[in-house]
Amino acid sequence: MPKWVDYKRMAKERGALALELYVVNTVPTGPDADVPGTLPDHLAYQAKMEQEGKLAFAGPVSDFSGEDLNGEGMIIYRAASLEEARSFAEEDPMHKKGVRTFTIRRWLINEGSFTLSVGLSGNRVKLG
Repeated sequence: MPKWVDYKRMAKERGALALELYVVNTVPTGPDADVPGTLPDHLAYQAKMEQEGKLAFAGPVSDFSGEDLNGEGMIIYRAASLEEARSFAEEDPMHKKGVRTFTIRRWLINEGSFTLSVGLSGNRVKLG
């Protein structure tokens, strides 16, 4: 496999978007982790990151059955580098207080689409 930087260059050369984002997978440190007690600070941090344009998406992921929650979450950051994205994750109150741990990886978006519908009179936004 090529190095990341080489693959990103090749993707751009073939006309792909090659948008680099950063994926944080986050898990509770254990069954006694005070996730609920840290949630208000975490959500405030997420809102701040969103307002600053640094948070693309965030939320829980299901277990492998798709039927239940297991405490795992995913956060997608916009950052200038992997190091900057890591600093964003480290500053998340959940991680900073040791309630959750995380792993982080680069994600290169090359293909796909989404639809955004905004209803002005109904104050409605739909992402599909």
